[in-house]
Amino acid sequence: MGIDQEIKNVVLVHGAFADGSGWRGVYDDLTARGYRVTIVQNPLTSLEDDVAATTRVLDRQDGPAVLVGHSWGGTVITEAGVHPNVAGLVYVSALAPDAGQTTAQQYEGFAATPEFVIDVAEDGFGFLNPEKFKAGFAADASDADAAFLRDTQIPINMAAFAVPVKNAAWRDKPTWAVIATEDKSFDQAMLLHMATRAGAKITTVDASHALFITQAGVVAGVIDEAAKGASRTER
Repeated sequence: MGIDQEIKNVVLVHGAFADGSGWRGVYDDLTARGYRVTIVQNPLTSLEDDVAATTRVLDRQDGPAVLVGHSWGGTVITEAGVHPNVAGLVYVSALAPDAGQTTAQQYEGFAATPEFVIDVAEDGFGFLNPEKFKAGFAADASDADAAFLRDTQIPINMAAFAVPVKNAAWRDKPTWAVIATEDKSFDQAMLLHMATRAGAKITTVDASHALFITQAGVVAGVIDEAAKGASRTER
């Protein structure tokens, strides 16, 4: 890759129970560094639909991009990341299944997360329990910010967690991971297991599951590192 192919594109993929607006702090930081940032809005209706939404954005990139996923977004980028425009991957307290594995299988053998409570409706879509939301999702956010996140939730079709990914992009692309040490939605051992298996360069930060909001500067810094590192890898 020549100097004219320096990686300047970043694609951000949100997780379940949230939308892309939570990436605003990361977006502002990266655009100030000169990156062209695009945020995917996942419908959260199925893995296939979320991968399709991500692929549409990747198709629009004018060159190599770093693909970033938070939480459930990690499953999405694991599948969508095989796109030829993806030069590197960043997992932000995110799921990273292997090919043939489901999201649900990632939890097997790891500790339960009693503060992360999902209320599933009759139609199969799940919301985070409102009383447990701040403790389980955004403990280090202000009460006002946590309330806004709680009240703007997008439910996810819980059936998506039972769908295996066909591809594991991290097997072929350089990978980074940011892990929140106070994440109450995943067992720490589970996050470390997935990131280590993916061969990711791991950064830890004292934060909740909402680290993409509350530690936007750290997350943006790792994405910047990934863009520079993936660029060197591609040369």
